[in-house]
Amino acid sequence: METKEELLRIIDVLNDTYESEEAWYGPSVVEALRDVTPKMAEARLSNNTHSIAEIVYHMTTWRIFTVRKLQGDAEFDIKTQDKDWKKFPVVDEFEWEAIQMELSLSQEELISELEKIEDDSFLEEFVPGRNYSYYTLIHGVIQHDVYHIGQVGLIKKAVKGMRLEEDDYGAFDDRSDFDNGADYY
Repeated sequence: METKEELLRIIDVLNDTYESEEAWYGPSVVEALRDVTPKMAEARLSNNTHSIAEIVYHMTTWRIFTVRKLQGDAEFDIKTQDKDWKKFPVVDEFEWEAIQMELSLSQEELISELEKIEDDSFLEEFVPGRNYSYYTLIHGVIQHDVYHIGQVGLIKKAVKGMRLEEDDYGAFDDRSDFDNGADYY
């Protein structure tokens, strides 16, 4: 008889990474986004970097990709830049709430799909249209979250150090605040 012990451990790690107050590596996704304002969410550190809103959208996109693959959708893919890295030139309060809600809903859907799987052997199957297993894909989502939450932390710290004003939009091209001895990680 097959078991789903590994799946249950993966679900625990996904949930810890997403919303735990005691994630081993640092702040969970929810903790990292808790104090992000719409102005912070739209801010870019330079013209060639992503905003927090774009990063969160990107994280959601890959959760949706994973859910669709878990549901057996061999055709679904993320082939366009707009599907993967949508631009958000201006982020108001409504837009920021919607972006965060979509992330939350995609997390719930991902966990729900994983809970439907009856045994760990599923993890060894290959994702349709890819050359890796579901085990690799699901662990990739966890690693993806940790990577991007690190970026969010850096952006938040830099934006707070630049004393973002309510009427500031877009890219920060004045780098003078980066040389003031602030502790950036």
